[in-house]
Amino acid sequence: MTTTPASRGRATGRVTLADVAHAAGVSPITVSRALRGERAVAPDLVARVQAAATRLGYVPDPAARALASRSGSHVAVLIPLLSNALFVDLIEAVQRVIRPAGYQTLIGITHYSDSEEEQLLREQLPHRPAGLIVTGLGQNANTRALIAQSGIPCVHVMETASDETVHSVGFSQSDAAAALTRHLLARGRRRIAFAAAQLDPRTMHRLEGWRAAMTEAGLHDPTLEWLNAAPSSLALGGTMFEQIVSVKPAIDAVFFNNDDLAQGALLAALRLRIAVPKRIAVVGFNDLTGSDQMIPPLTTVRTPRAEIGEGAARMLLSLVHGERPPASCVDVGFELVVRGSS
Repeated sequence: MTTTPASRGRATGRVTLADVAHAAGVSPITVSRALRGERAVAPDLVARVQAAATRLGYVPDPAARALASRSGSHVAVLIPLLSNALFVDLIEAVQRVIRPAGYQTLIGITHYSDSEEEQLLREQLPHRPAGLIVTGLGQNANTRALIAQSGIPCVHVMETASDETVHSVGFSQSDAAAALTRHLLARGRRRIAFAAAQLDPRTMHRLEGWRAAMTEAGLHDPTLEWLNAAPSSLALGGTMFEQIVSVKPAIDAVFFNNDDLAQGALLAALRLRIAVPKRIAVVGFNDLTGSDQMIPPLTTVRTPRAEIGEGAARMLLSLVHGERPPASCVDVGFELVVRGSS
């Protein structure tokens, strides 16, 4: 007996892509292309396929699609934290681009750990994601080898790569930090401390930028580096500020590597009745929510994370479709936002 697409669907209890094709009067490959949003399919066919899929209650099977195409319908995005608004903004931007193209995001949290990042990748690769978006360029050797051997397109975000074989969208963390330090120097500050937490690779690049600008001015002093490996937070920022002004009373500015640290420092300055910026200037990095509402408003570096997310997603889609992006490295730049704290 010949089994029709409809009877196969009834036998398994699951509506198949073939069922939708039969109902819409088109081929299964047309259904697949229409539901993925490919522009090659005529609008009237897309409407017919979507109507049939809705009527039948068709739900795509990502496992079957991955098996058929050797790649899945999702993009794996590896970020350090979901509690950081910086990465939430980036993920939302990625999703705005890839969802209309028929892909979903699968998020992995590395907690700034090389070993966790490697393990997440080992767990993701067997599911054959269509592409990868990973944070930064500081992956360990095993992770770099996994990415290279997988053959899956990968885009790195938040930093810029000098290697043309590596695809990246970001900006120079060290250049941004140097620009912020030079701003303080131009305001007459000479004893500028650098205070940092978390100490991930991007933080260390900012430290390099501060060092370069201070050295250029003939003012670099290693004893003004305050580095704490603990997670960044408002509370830690307040504690670090209190320590700095206690141990180094001649300090006239503090560059905090994250806005949450700087926000905590401004709150501590209010408690200690230390005038900002008259007595000590305070600056941050990333222009997080609330920085413009602090007393005084916080001077910081605005990082274009939405632009980075959108650019990375567009670059990745080009690679997934076998196209060559206009550039392997896109530098979106940064913006120095000068407010009342400096």
